[in-house]
Amino acid sequence: MSDCRSIEKVGQILCDRGRPLTDRFRALFTLRNLGGKHAIDSIVRCLDDPSALLKHELAYCMGQMQDPYAIPYLVNVLKDTNQEPMVRHEAGEALGAIGSPAAVDILKEYASDPVVEVAETCELALKRIEWLHSNDKSNLTDNPFTSVDPAPPSTENNIETLRTILLDENLPLFERYRAMFSLRNNGCKESVLALSEGLKCGSALFRHEIAYVLGQMQHEAAAEQLIISLRKPEENAMVRHECAEALGSIAKDECMKILKDYSKDEERVVRESCEVALDMYEYEKSNQFQYADALSKVAEDQIK
Repeated sequence: MSDCRSIEKVGQILCDRGRPLTDRFRALFTLRNLGGKHAIDSIVRCLDDPSALLKHELAYCMGQMQDPYAIPYLVNVLKDTNQEPMVRHEAGEALGAIGSPAAVDILKEYASDPVVEVAETCELALKRIEWLHSNDKSNLTDNPFTSVDPAPPSTENNIETLRTILLDENLPLFERYRAMFSLRNNGCKESVLALSEGLKCGSALFRHEIAYVLGQMQHEAAAEQLIISLRKPEENAMVRHECAEALGSIAKDECMKILKDYSKDEERVVRESCEVALDMYEYEKSNQFQYADALSKVAEDQIK
């Protein structure tokens, strides 16, 4: 089923603005899993969508695919100041995830962007590319997740030391991100609680990444602080959206209640994130084989 015709069918689901956002997200992650130029071509056709949440996820998935074919599209998004900051940020992060030196010049240019989340992202992406092409890859903890992260884990293993690094706002962001991913890879409750403290730090970009990794860990000990952050109307929407999606991944009953409450939030990106998170909650509670199920839906439609 993963031929060009099937990819085109999945791409049609992704680009169909009349479909529920949840269906379009599942189609997007199906394309990410399939990979290749045809999948990327289908993804980039949606980069003019009115949903900032969807566009940011498009950029994220292209970064996770690590295909240099996506670089020109991501560069165009990063350069487009009419795009929402969270979308441009994700394009910069995706360029770092791909890790090609070809992106260095554009990342250097936008590392001084007036939008602080974009500037910080480009700085991190430059550091990741520099690390990727160095010889400093020994003694790293294993990543139990499939994600391509914006920084490698730290070589430090002590939880309290990692917590200190994580919360020290005088340290370079790249170093604090490395501590973040080491704590995530550890996976214990103490690591979750240390990471949760990061939701009180100054950088919105940092807080949003904390929420993302807490969602990956799916540990219920994170739910309380994620709920607190989601409930803050003054919190950056990029952070609140990531808190909502993390709560959907944790998939406890208290998470479902808060997601339903905020599915009518004034911020569109928060509303849509709650919608996607509730779909993730249902997936986590079900016995569905996989979340990225658009190919099977295409096959069902063809049989009909």
